[in-house]
Amino acid sequence: MAPDEPDPVGHVPGDQISPFLLLCDHAGRLVPRKLGNLGAPAGEFDRHTAYDIGALGVATRLSERLGAELIFQRYSRLVIDCNRPPHVPSAFVKRADGSPIKANQALTATDAAARCAEIFHPYHSAIEAALARRQASVIVAVHSFTPKHTELPGPRPWHVGLLFNRFDGLAMALQDALASDPSLTIGMNEPYKVSDNDDYAIPVHAERTGRAHVEIEVRQDLILEAEGQMAWGDRLADALVAALAVMDRSNTASPVAAAKLQSGAPQ
Repeated sequence: MAPDEPDPVGHVPGDQISPFLLLCDHAGRLVPRKLGNLGAPAGEFDRHTAYDIGALGVATRLSERLGAELIFQRYSRLVIDCNRPPHVPSAFVKRADGSPIKANQALTATDAAARCAEIFHPYHSAIEAALARRQASVIVAVHSFTPKHTELPGPRPWHVGLLFNRFDGLAMALQDALASDPSLTIGMNEPYKVSDNDDYAIPVHAERTGRAHVEIEVRQDLILEAEGQMAWGDRLADALVAALAVMDRSNTASPVAAAKLQSGAPQ
């Protein structure tokens, strides 16, 4: 990137007493000028393939309501997906929902390393620095998902998905808090499940360090506009506070969380 281009890391400081650290891995859709439009079809950067539509608005409202520090990533996941281990193929997608991303199809190791050095590593270093400033943080990663998947029949029924891998404590408490609204359809590990190969932020920054965490996916048609983003930010803020209070009172681990970290945590 040129020196005058935006920093890959966006940051809202929050206050130092909030237990929450918010992440938004797919907040932005910028592309370094040197890469042009990556050879992607016109309009590709308006779609979910480029970024998580509405997620930054929800995360920003959550930050306001919770007084929580927020770290977000400004560049498109089509440049490099900052929620993937950089060694897996999906970190540099060659095709997105059938559309060719030409600049990624013959990507050299040198170019891939440059994207890691200039975008991926600064983002995750900022998260590590934020965690180092806090004695204990609850990590909440905010994402969004499409109402329909191109390869699956029918619409996705969930309004919100709560994702986890080895440790489900906060996700289960958050499910209970959100379930007070009977109009909501909540997906547990929907539309997908966190894994070591397909995710990075939760396995590395939360599971590996033993911090409570949840990845939240909100359906995009609910948060396309600012009004929906504010409403979902408020709803999730109230639910997260309630869920954390339940966890603090119970002080017990769920069956998934009972497994010791060293028995299978990513190294």
